[in-house]
Amino acid sequence: MALDPALAARLKRNADGLVCAVAQQRGTGEVLMVAWMNDEALELTLTTRRGTYFSRSRNKIWVKGETSGHTQQVHEVRLDCDGDTVLLIVDQAGAACHTGDRTCFDADVLLSPDPR
Repeated sequence: MALDPALAARLKRNADGLVCAVAQQRGTGEVLMVAWMNDEALELTLTTRRGTYFSRSRNKIWVKGETSGHTQQVHEVRLDCDGDTVLLIVDQAGAACHTGDRTCFDADVLLSPDPR
């Protein structure tokens, strides 16, 4: 199965043929992780409703949670105005980050909310 040609034409991929993907928790808006997708990963996500990405380090497709059990049920996929980022609205089961944290943004707070 191939990505719909009309959608594929709208994507602006990087030099490696990838588009940025942001996963956000449904209901809370919590940003869980950022990953990369090629056309195959996006098509698989759209058809299976499971968060599916392209691993740059392993150079292959991976389904979120296939080894950890920390899955993503995808409820909505949006393309940004420039076509270079997709937003996945998901229900995350378990940790989203490979470190075991709830999100990939739990470890380092560079600027806290202004107390005023």
